[in-house]
Amino acid sequence: MKNFKLLNAAAAVFVFAVLIQCKKDSEISGQITNSVQPTVDSLAVKDSAVKVENPQPQISYKAFIFPAKKKDSAMKAFNQAYSADERYVILALNRLDSKNKWRADTLAVPDKIDKTLMSYSPFPANVEMLKDVKKMVFFSYPIQAYSLYENGKLIKWGPTSMGKKTAQTKRGLMFANWKKELAISTVDSEWKLPYNVNVHNTLGIGWHQYDLPGFPASHSCLRLLMDDAKYLYNWVDIWILNKNGATLKANGTPVIVFGDYKWGGKKPWKNLIADSKANDISVEELDAIIEPHLSKILEEQKKREEVQSQLTAVDTLQMPAA
Repeated sequence: MKNFKLLNAAAAVFVFAVLIQCKKDSEISGQITNSVQPTVDSLAVKDSAVKVENPQPQISYKAFIFPAKKKDSAMKAFNQAYSADERYVILALNRLDSKNKWRADTLAVPDKIDKTLMSYSPFPANVEMLKDVKKMVFFSYPIQAYSLYENGKLIKWGPTSMGKKTAQTKRGLMFANWKKELAISTVDSEWKLPYNVNVHNTLGIGWHQYDLPGFPASHSCLRLLMDDAKYLYNWVDIWILNKNGATLKANGTPVIVFGDYKWGGKKPWKNLIADSKANDISVEELDAIIEPHLSKILEEQKKREEVQSQLTAVDTLQMPAA
């Protein structure tokens, strides 16, 4: 009996030692084995301490092919597969309007539809170099697209059709001059140009609504979709002239046209099917385009502000007394 009691005592000591060691091991490994669970409040504090922003959803593209011998049936399938709003977005991404959709052979179709097009922007969302520039317009020849910035923030972008190979659009810095809601082309009087904004008075270059056939096709102007042309028409600042219109007092919104199109090559937007970032322009690339012109842009902006201030002062003096 005495031996049995000694055996039990030894067993109890062994079990106690094992329990102590297990607790130590679990504490060392970070696994607390007590029954106290973290409260809702403690979890909330922990979650609020580490905030991870959800990344923007990645856009991917697939090909919608229009076989040459079955184009009509493919177009019928395209019209049935997508609503009018969806077709507008898809065509815009492929530099087409509804009038010219018959020109399509292969369309890059995004997996998500964003009517604003901002989810697909090839331009950087923020450009620090432009933080002091109130308004800025870019037209990219390589990807046939325009973009609008306000103090370095991208507010809008869209498709364009620029000058064809034999009548290319002038590159470099220009400024918005005059605008007219409905202009008549100097090339052909039958061509009506809604929401025309001139950016080079002597060369007659401007942007306006006209056909987007999916490639550079203009006579040096910058073609836009109707909605885009109307937006830019209302957004842009034009030049300020003296009372008789003979002297330029201040320029309008700065515009930079840049880059070269790969004539005869694969249309850049078709590359989106394999790589959704294929057409992206980096901040560094845009900085290199802006930097040579930045001092001129800021100089003209300052001059415009001074002229506007003077005009406001004159208008105030001329106001009749109450």
